[in-house]
Parts: sequence; structure tokens; C-alpha cells
Amino acid sequence: MSAQGKSIREIARIVGIARNTVRRYLRGKPIAAPRPKRGSILDPYKGQIRRWITEDHLYNCEVMFPRLQAQGYTGGLSTIKAYVQTLRPAKVGQYPIQRYETKPGEQMQYDWGEFHYEKDGKNHKLYGFVAILGYSRMRFITFVKRCDTPTMIRCMMAAFEYFDGLPQAALTDRMKSVFLEMDGKTPIWNPVFADFAACLGIAPRVCKPRKPQTKGKVERSVGIIKDGFWPGVRFTDIDDLNEQARAWCDRLNQKVHRTTQRIPMNMWVEEQLGSLPNDYAWERFGAEDGIRKLGWLLVLRWSPLWFTC
Repeated sequence: MSAQGKSIREIARIVGIARNTVRRYLRGKPIAAPRPKRGSILDPYKGQIRRWITEDHLYNCEVMFPRLQAQGYTGGLSTIKAYVQTLRPAKVGQYPIQRYETKPGEQMQYDWGEFHYEKDGKNHKLYGFVAILGYSRMRFITFVKRCDTPTMIRCMMAAFEYFDGLPQAALTDRMKSVFLEMDGKTPIWNPVFADFAACLGIAPRVCKPRKPQTKGKVERSVGIIKDGFWPGVRFTDIDDLNEQARAWCDRLNQKVHRTTQRIPMNMWVEEQLGSLPNDYAWERFGAEDGIRKLGWLLVLRWSPLWFTC
């Protein structure tokens, strides 16, 4: 093009490069080789991150961060997030859900999650009972070997003791350990659970059919535990696991919540929960044999038991 009389400006415009680059070519000067790509401070740890993702299904960068720091990583959290983002599976579109907020002390949501692990070459399963206060977002989790009604009641009592008080209502889905069926507009509750709720003065609540997002706070909490606590956890027995879970909850409840932009522990002071009972009713529900005997008596005497709230 230069031999055809075209100017440097015109050549640069046609080829789409800078005029100085055209000028250097025409003068026969060597062009500098492209700079080598700079390495990342995260490069030595990318293999470990990929193993966490593939083996433990761990995508939570805030969990990875302190673990990598223990291995000598000196970079920031944003570098980890940028790399993990490239490894995340594509998200499936969802319909938007309007968040429902509750007043202080008004509601606790609770649910079960299944947690699988391998021991001695065999697959095992534990159940995680998860509870969260709707206003402050204080979370609680405990692991058990079964999820029947007596176990659920003892888990609820453990949550109330952790929260140091009773909410006005407790919301969950339509599990048989809580809810049996509807008779018109009247709910028929599990008799043992109904007696427990009545003795403590807590209003039982269940989600509408096929509307699990009604208790979205605890649904999200189960996901956070599965993504943030469970991957890579090591424990000797269930007591050791629950000690680790309690310490993890303590740390989580002292971190700023992304929705409220406040620390759950600070908001918990505003909950003004009801006082825990200290009479015989509380003690009998805390004993497994007592709950099972009570269940048989209620079924024989009051079946079906009608309980409205």
C-alpha cells in the first residue's frame, strides 16, 4: 500500500493498527515480542481450589480464604472469587420472590437438611436441624441421626436454649412430625408436637402447599451450611461435629449479614424473646422416653387431636 502511494495515516486506518506501528514496519525496525502473561499470586493454589470444588463441592470463597491463608496464601479474597467464578456451573433462571420480613421476636423458621459422608468405605447420612430467627438472622444447627418427632422437639429445645428465649411462632413445612392434614380450614397437628407447642405457648405455622419459599430464610441457611460448613469437615463422632457446628454458628452470627447489613448478634438483643420455661413440662420434653410415652398417651386418648391457632 505504501508502494501504491498510500499515506501512513491511510494505511493505519485500512489495516486497523496504530500509525507508529505502520511507521516502524516501513522503516524495517523489529517489532517487540508480546509481553509474557503475568502469573497470579493464586497460581500455586489453583489445584487445591479445583480439588475442593470437584471433591467437596465447595464453592464458598469465604470458607476457602482462611484455609488458603493457612497454606501460605497472601493475596486477597477478591482474587479467589474471580477465579472460582470461572469454575461455577451455569445458574438456572428462577422467578423473583418477594422477601417477607418479620418483627422482633415474631418468628423462628426451622427445617431439616440431609448430610452425607463416607466412613470405612461406606456411605452414611446425618440430619441437620437448622433454625433461624426471622428478624435478627441468628442461626443454629445441630446434627442428629434421625428426624422423628421426639428428636425434632429436642432439637427445637436446643435452638431455644441457644437463642435464650422463645419466639411467638415457629414456621416449617408440612412434615408429618408437625402437621398431619387439613380438615377444611382447620389444621390437624401431630399430637405430640401440638402438646409441646401449647405448653410453651408457641404458635405453630406451616407453609402453604408447594410454597417452600415461604420459609426462605431457613431454606437459604440450609444451603449456606451445605456450601460453607459441610464441605471438607472432619469429625470423630457426632459430638465432635456438633461442637464444630456450634463454633461455626458463633462466628457466623458475629459477621455482618448481607441482607440486613447488620450483625445478627447485635440484632438479637432487639428480639425480646419470651422466657424459657423451667418447670416439669420443659424437663419431660427434654427426655426421649418421656416424649415417646407422652406420644402414645396422646394418640390413644386424643386421636385425632384437633389443635387450632
